[in-house]
Amino acid sequence: MTATKILLDESEMPRRWYNLVADLPSPPPPVLHPGTLQPIGPDDLAPLFPMALIEQEVTRERYVDIPPEVLDVYRLWRPSPLYRAHRLEKALGTPARIYYKYEGVSPAGSHKPNTAVPQAYYNASAGIRRLTTETGAGQWGTALAFAAAQFGLECEVWQVRASYDQKPYRRMMIETFGGTIHPSPSDLTEAGRRILAEHPDSPGSLGIAISEAVEVAAQQPDTNYALGSVLNHVLLHQTIIGEEALLQLAKAGDTPDVIVGCTGGGSNFGGLAFPFLREKLAGRMSPVIRAVEPAACPSLTRGRYAYDFGDTAGMTPLMKMHTLGHDFIPDPIHAGGLRYHGMSPLISHVYELGLIEAVAKTQKECFEAGIRFARTEGIVPAPEPTHALAACVEEALRCKETGEEKVILTALCGHGHLDLPAYSRYLAGEMVDHELSQPALDASFAGLPELPAGR
Repeated sequence: MTATKILLDESEMPRRWYNLVADLPSPPPPVLHPGTLQPIGPDDLAPLFPMALIEQEVTRERYVDIPPEVLDVYRLWRPSPLYRAHRLEKALGTPARIYYKYEGVSPAGSHKPNTAVPQAYYNASAGIRRLTTETGAGQWGTALAFAAAQFGLECEVWQVRASYDQKPYRRMMIETFGGTIHPSPSDLTEAGRRILAEHPDSPGSLGIAISEAVEVAAQQPDTNYALGSVLNHVLLHQTIIGEEALLQLAKAGDTPDVIVGCTGGGSNFGGLAFPFLREKLAGRMSPVIRAVEPAACPSLTRGRYAYDFGDTAGMTPLMKMHTLGHDFIPDPIHAGGLRYHGMSPLISHVYELGLIEAVAKTQKECFEAGIRFARTEGIVPAPEPTHALAACVEEALRCKETGEEKVILTALCGHGHLDLPAYSRYLAGEMVDHELSQPALDASFAGLPELPAGR
């Protein structure tokens, strides 16, 4: 059995990001100002983002050129490899062909630098001195600290308390790259102090951490905020994953029948799936595109499609998205990068259009798939992509039953070298599957903003 590793030459690396909005049958609903409930304009976002990113957020252009300075940093790890998972296929006894695009080769060990680098570049070009952000499991905070160092920026990170305690090596890595990190909720912001006053033992959430980072950025003229998922410009930058994968699968002589990606805010999933969705909309291929989320934080499969705040304190604009409610505090599962109350508005819109499907997985099922993958393919996956791997295994076993030779593609969006305590808990039989009760969900839905009829 020969391993298949499909590489691109540096000269083949895509020079443009792809904007799915240009090819959709209808545009996503507008983002609203929380005070006026009118669509926001560039001036509303200027206190937090440089104009170049604001333009990318709202553009209808199909492609956006990648700046040479960004390409220079990308070349440290891009193009990333595409692997055929022969050993996993053999272990499963499936006729399916499984491919995975491996983003763990980046300096941060995940796909997050694909957007962290351009965000740091555009902010530095605009004269910004410092970036603030939130992080869950720590991959985004690590990526932004790395990217900030490349362009001479300071980086301040608020990490969800549950992950801050679970993953001390992420804090160390962020500090090694030059970032400053705080557990969230913290006593450094009004938003954090308010949460601590009500819940001194709060495990935190990405919504709370966003509130803290936005509060600090909004108060300093030389400071901007950077977001690692959810927004259009973030998903735009991540499409380099799918654009490379298209070229690599063509080299392998295969076309995907099923595309699977883990989803929290949506950057990894959108980055892989959107270029293939372009091809599907154009009639050049017809893959099933499946988003996989944690059962403990199921925004697509159990959330409401409604306007909601992106943060807990209600400081952000209102976005139409699949949401569990901005007050939702997820259980402290180990896939910290998927513990966000809302799904990307663009992915939510695509889901509403029926162009993708979604499933939810429990963390024990996901870690079982992660262990199986590690023991066959030799890579320990981060907890987040184990959700996609669990769905890949499920699909491959269906092919075993039916005899179908489907081509399955996923993005292994990061390695789990700093997540080994989670694997230890699973191997020791100490991992718990958290069940999200409907009463708890209904209580969170009760806090959704009330909009006039027609909105």
